[in-house]
Amino acid sequence: MENLPSLVITHDDYHKISAILSFAKASVAEQLEEELGRARLVSNEELGQDIVAMNSTVTFVDLDTDKEQAVTLCYPNDANIEENKVSILAPIGAALIGLRVGQEISWPLADGKIKRISVRSVTQG
Repeated sequence: MENLPSLVITHDDYHKISAILSFAKASVAEQLEEELGRARLVSNEELGQDIVAMNSTVTFVDLDTDKEQAVTLCYPNDANIEENKVSILAPIGAALIGLRVGQEISWPLADGKIKRISVRSVTQG
């Protein structure tokens, strides 16, 4: 991944996500582990309201299709596509964690394509 944006993740989210990485598909787990490794860890109180965290609702736009979507980032057992709840272990969930409003990221998908997204808004859950 090139042009990597800075990431901010709470200590709590970092530890919980790290604990579930062994259940992820290899490629997503490796990418997510890389993301966690470069993130700046902060306390819950220090997390900015404009940063994607676990259980936050994020609106993002696909930069290739210009399609906007809102999802809630959650742990795998809470994922529900009908409720727009996306698992941290899904490629888009792994891409979103730690991003700030206005940041963009290019994220590789399982089919070899690259998803380019930009965060538009975040509501903490």
